[in-house]
Amino acid sequence: MGYEFDPEIAPLVAAMPQYSGGTLEETRALFAAAIAALPAYEPPVPLTIVDDVVPAGEAGPAVPVRVYRPTDASAPTACIVYLHGGAFTVGSLDTEHRSAARLAAEVQTVLVSVDYRLAPEHPFPAAVDDCFATLRWVAERADDLGVDRDRIAVRGASAGGGLAAALTLVARDRGGPALCFQVLLMPELDDRLETPSMRQFVDTPMWDRGRAEVSWMHYLGTAQGGADVSPYAAPARARDLAGLPAAYVSVCEFDPLRDEGITYAQRLVQAGVHTELHLVPGTFHGSTQFEDVEVTRRMHADEIRALRRALFVQ
Repeated sequence: MGYEFDPEIAPLVAAMPQYSGGTLEETRALFAAAIAALPAYEPPVPLTIVDDVVPAGEAGPAVPVRVYRPTDASAPTACIVYLHGGAFTVGSLDTEHRSAARLAAEVQTVLVSVDYRLAPEHPFPAAVDDCFATLRWVAERADDLGVDRDRIAVRGASAGGGLAAALTLVARDRGGPALCFQVLLMPELDDRLETPSMRQFVDTPMWDRGRAEVSWMHYLGTAQGGADVSPYAAPARARDLAGLPAAYVSVCEFDPLRDEGITYAQRLVQAGVHTELHLVPGTFHGSTQFEDVEVTRRMHADEIRALRRALFVQ
């Protein structure tokens, strides 16, 4: 391997759970077990948490969601549509509960976590359809949810970052609902797998080129890498990024996804979109699971500050 990881992270890498080599069902079970083993999160403010369902529409079935609201928050407040990671194939409301609760509590906003359909059972465009249906539901039910329609953001990590970018494109191209901000953390954006970081990092922890190939194959099937892949599947393929919401993009130094995130952020800037880009040295895809190291605390604090600033949360 031989990567110069952050000094606090480097000794911890050997103890990380390994998800390669098993079936997808086994990977999902291992991931859920690893999340369940984490210590419970105690929010600094009380949260009201309700499971709900976005009704089935023309584009797909009903979508389970989990709505988090700081109990003492005054309405209307801002809202974050939260899209979990997991290579398009892994993750659920329960595996994301801890992270979603933390974000809702620390940003002090309503947060709607989306249980979008997973590949390969439900390939593209199922997940994007579910995310867009949820955004429409949030906007339509804004009064009931206590949400300010002018302050709705989307936040996603890894595959969720790719879905978040896709959602901004869909919302723009279909005339809304409007998003005011997008947070793309280590986003999975480009099925062509041609960037220098994607070619170089074939043995990095948690995520490497081989895992990226499998992820896109599950999501796109034989279309992966072809000429006709939709930009709603792989946002790096979008020709025009003008008119998208302001962005916060964060990438890790030793992540195959690093360069596609940097390139996408650069293209957003060139298209006139206000964009903040963070390249975090010494980190890799998923290194934020080490919550008690300084670099992870800094990454989390930077994201919280960006969201509170963009959403006008005092």
